[in-house]
Amino acid sequence: MPIKILIPFLLILVLTVNAQVSYTPAQENLKAREWFQDAKFGMFIHWGVYSLLGDGEWVMNNQRIDKQTYQKLPAFFNPISYDPKEWVALAKAAGMKYITITSKHHDGFAMWNSRLTDWDIVDRTPYKKDVLKMLAEECKKEEIKLFFYHSHLDWYQEDYYPRGNTGQTAGRPNSGDWYKYLDFMDGELRELLTNYGEIGGIWFDGHWDKKDSDWRLDRTYSMIHNLQPACLVGNNHHLAPFPGEDFQMFEKDLPGQKTTGFNPEQSIGELPLETCETMNNSWGFNLQDKNYKSTKNLIQYLVKAAGYNSNFLLNVGPMPDGKIQPEFINTLKEIGKWMEKYGETVYGTRGGPVSPRNWGVTTWKGNKVFVHILNAEDNNILIPEFGKKVRSISHFITGTKLKFKQDAFGIAVSLPQEIMDDTDTILVIEI
Repeated sequence: MPIKILIPFLLILVLTVNAQVSYTPAQENLKAREWFQDAKFGMFIHWGVYSLLGDGEWVMNNQRIDKQTYQKLPAFFNPISYDPKEWVALAKAAGMKYITITSKHHDGFAMWNSRLTDWDIVDRTPYKKDVLKMLAEECKKEEIKLFFYHSHLDWYQEDYYPRGNTGQTAGRPNSGDWYKYLDFMDGELRELLTNYGEIGGIWFDGHWDKKDSDWRLDRTYSMIHNLQPACLVGNNHHLAPFPGEDFQMFEKDLPGQKTTGFNPEQSIGELPLETCETMNNSWGFNLQDKNYKSTKNLIQYLVKAAGYNSNFLLNVGPMPDGKIQPEFINTLKEIGKWMEKYGETVYGTRGGPVSPRNWGVTTWKGNKVFVHILNAEDNNILIPEFGKKVRSISHFITGTKLKFKQDAFGIAVSLPQEIMDDTDTILVIEI
């Protein structure tokens, strides 16, 4: 084959093996996507042997800890205070509808009883229990859907070779079988999808470490959908969605925004959306990180996410003993109290007919548009025209009817001072 023909052919081949080109989601999957969009709020959990060092989940890479030294950690990981009932109860108290937990992070350590490796919580720690099994059983009991965060990237397995951009100081030999590693990773996923009941989704991360490699996503995604058709596949690759994926996530950014530097190439696709954020500045437990976000800040982030037609996945990084930090608990309970009162304007909604503005966002459900005023500049607001005749505008909590004027320029609304709320003043537009 001439070189000019061969090069495009190889490019097509690479794209084909990296995406499930012929994927048609099953009806169960489409139903799960709708549930996901209605749920709106979930708990993210980063927890593993890295929590022992109190310096986040990237500690192995950031502190340049080699593999031999890192293997000493599991002997000290004994989370005797871990109680999945407490975790699930807290998620429910916060108004969360699903939990996404790290089954395996970049250090490769499996938080379940794997038959494919002894680098797991049952074989290497004095705790000797499968924490994912315990959590899965409690989630099923309390009707909370369980998702697994699973890292493509692996700083432990020697067959993760050629190396990517990270994990260069792990002290592994400069050799390995890349496809053997992918077989191993698929085997891990098969364990999670066959031994832990119904799984809401798989939340992949780490593709960006070697984004031009043949990740064989078509095979992996197909296996997941064959084992559990309703299982939603998402991938934090910071790119436009690949065929075979069922939702799209944005890391520490609202959809379409590019404030972090993670996602210069990312664009919004047609899939359900999710944005994830931390309660301080860390994903994994960080002893020194006291930069706690306020309840107001996190409620407003949740509301903004809904206005951007997105879910909000809010992270906690439990301590090594299995307890969640009291600072996180208090904030989550405060968010839950707010959701008890205002959840109707978030759950089951879609991004509103008016695009996000400086003053806030809108959400939409049925014949009601909820106007969330997060940053009122004065006691008047102009809502851009969105092509619907307004029947009435009222204050969500009191039901007070508000004066408004609708014309070609938009909908001008007068806001009495007594209805203004520092966190979120919510109006209801009936159309």
